[in-house]
Amino acid sequence: MTQASWPLFEAKNRLSMVIDAACQGEAQLVTRHNQPVAVVLSIEEYMRLKALDYRAMPNFADQLLALPQDDALFARLELEPRPTGL
Repeated sequence: MTQASWPLFEAKNRLSMVIDAACQGEAQLVTRHNQPVAVVLSIEEYMRLKALDYRAMPNFADQLLALPQDDALFARLELEPRPTGL
């Protein structure tokens, strides 16, 4: 995938060109003061990246199964009880 870079003011003035290029599979980098601030992608590329992100995220069952299963003791913090104020 190729990538073009657009200053923000030019990207705003030529938004349809930026979107057309993104739809052709070319990621469009938008800069402000020569610093990257945004990327315009085609919907297909966005959905592909979202699917990758979703697959990488552990589900709740995996999180529960990752908890320690033994009854081993663990170190407790020595804390001062707070005043009750009664």
